[in-house]
Amino acid sequence: MKIAKQDIPEKLNVPGAIARQELNFGSVAGYGNIAGEYFSLKQGTDIAPLLKGLESDLCQSPHWGYMIEGEVTVSYLDGTEETIVGGELFYWPPGHSVRVGVDAEIILFSPQAEHCAVVDHLKRQLEG
Repeated sequence: MKIAKQDIPEKLNVPGAIARQELNFGSVAGYGNIAGEYFSLKQGTDIAPLLKGLESDLCQSPHWGYMIEGEVTVSYLDGTEETIVGGELFYWPPGHSVRVGVDAEIILFSPQAEHCAVVDHLKRQLEG
């Protein structure tokens, strides 16, 4: 799920302030602590090989985020894909992989326990 800034409904528009809000943009119920993350990813990066060994060989942590710049294509368990570009908010449910089309700067908010487990797995794959 993704949405561009201009497509997020305005809830408040007064001189000096515009507030936009997209409701029902994923759920964090039952996840506990959330980690704030900043990722810098180079063009050509594909994490799919590093996810081997996880459930369905995919990242099982949900992420909410903002693509500052760049382009990332996300592949889902059901075979669908979507491309996120700079200026878009997004939600990636569990069961995804990521490849980078254009150098990307990304802010993520992820359930801490779930995403730390995935990042630790990635680190072990890179070390092995």
